[in-house]
Amino acid sequence: MRPLAPYIQPSAERTTVERVTGTAVARATDLLAVEAPLEISLGYGPAGQRQTHSLAVTMRTPGHDAELVAGFLLSEGIVQQASDIQDIEHRADPRRPEERGNVIRAELAPGVVLELDRLERHFYTSSSCGVCGKTSIAAVRASSCPAPPPVDSPQVPAALIHQLPARQRAAQQVFEQTGGLHATALFSAEGELLLLREDVGRHNAFDKVVGAALLAGQLPINQHIIMLSGRAS
Repeated sequence: MRPLAPYIQPSAERTTVERVTGTAVARATDLLAVEAPLEISLGYGPAGQRQTHSLAVTMRTPGHDAELVAGFLLSEGIVQQASDIQDIEHRADPRRPEERGNVIRAELAPGVVLELDRLERHFYTSSSCGVCGKTSIAAVRASSCPAPPPVDSPQVPAALIHQLPARQRAAQQVFEQTGGLHATALFSAEGELLLLREDVGRHNAFDKVVGAALLAGQLPINQHIIMLSGRAS
């Protein structure tokens, strides 16, 4: 798959905010994390008979969109390996120039069978809900990729686990600017930070990391540690 043509949207934007302290209201400028829709469509079918299917709209923080799409397709069970994806590219719609960078198309290999009955509902995925649009728990289970058996999984000392959040936080560049963004970090079994992705949705950040590993031919990553930011709720 050729690299995604660069179209850079900001992950953070400076805007005017109102800060409330007690009864006082003060206007100021601040950097906020961006949340924008990404419309995902698929090209599929044999050569000469290609078709298009509008798959989903997901709310995400712009950046690493191709990785997000690749990870999303793998998580949904639509693809199984990097060779199932021929290309991923942003598409420009002349009718909606303001949406440039928010429409993306993945071209599936001719041999990939798209189960349209399973994807018949055009689902909406919010940044806070990774399963929105699924019609039932059974649908979630049916679309999930089976996890490989935990054979020879690394043993991670508790002391190392306690060190990982600080290492993840130190690498969050957009969080440093905005103070509000989730992240997923991929570590080696020894605690070396290998990859980090940020997003307003923690499941999006996770898909970006998985997609990056998929496109780089690094799956499976069952000898690694994945850490997600989160909260107690």
